[in-house]
Amino acid sequence: MPDLMKSTSEIKILIVEDEPIIARNISMYLDNNDFKVSGIAYDDEEAFAELKNNTPDAVILDINLNSPSDGIDIAAFINKNFHLPFLFLTSYSDRETIQRAKLVEPSGYIVKPFNERTLLASLEIALSNFAQRSNQQAPELKMDKINRHLLSPLTEREYIVVNHIYNGKTNNQVAAAMFVSLNTIKVHIKNAYLKLDASSRTMAVVRLRELMKK
Repeated sequence: MPDLMKSTSEIKILIVEDEPIIARNISMYLDNNDFKVSGIAYDDEEAFAELKNNTPDAVILDINLNSPSDGIDIAAFINKNFHLPFLFLTSYSDRETIQRAKLVEPSGYIVKPFNERTLLASLEIALSNFAQRSNQQAPELKMDKINRHLLSPLTEREYIVVNHIYNGKTNNQVAAAMFVSLNTIKVHIKNAYLKLDASSRTMAVVRLRELMKK
């Protein structure tokens, strides 16, 4: 039986990396730290398919892929068709590559080799910064206005949790801020997502913005 709590509460990350060993290491790091790997793409075609069919909450992109489109091209596609953060993970730190990368406005840039701590810290910062930039022109959440449009209203605790998520906090950060266990946060997120009719963080944030505009 699938773990419904896990599938709805964790942040879904797509890995685009053409080196299988590195891709598996990244997947292991994420799985061990409250992230859910939505898929691994080893070339541009797989990346485009994953983005269209199983949209993640964030993407980790290798720049130099053994395919017609590189990571920067895929990033441009993300910017055009989706609203989600991405980080570049690459062996290249030359000026030309960095200048090209800057044009697509990544949320982070990690140079190989890297370790687990560097990857996780960069990812958490990227998610938080992206949420803050996205919410600069977005309305502030108000519990009464959200609940006015829901068949089953959010509880006060669920509202506090989704407000943290709306502002880019990870599950561990929310748990620390609320002084409760990670499992408790996952229960609140699962219940809130059901009420918002959302299956991921990205969908939940979009839904919250829609409700605040009504």
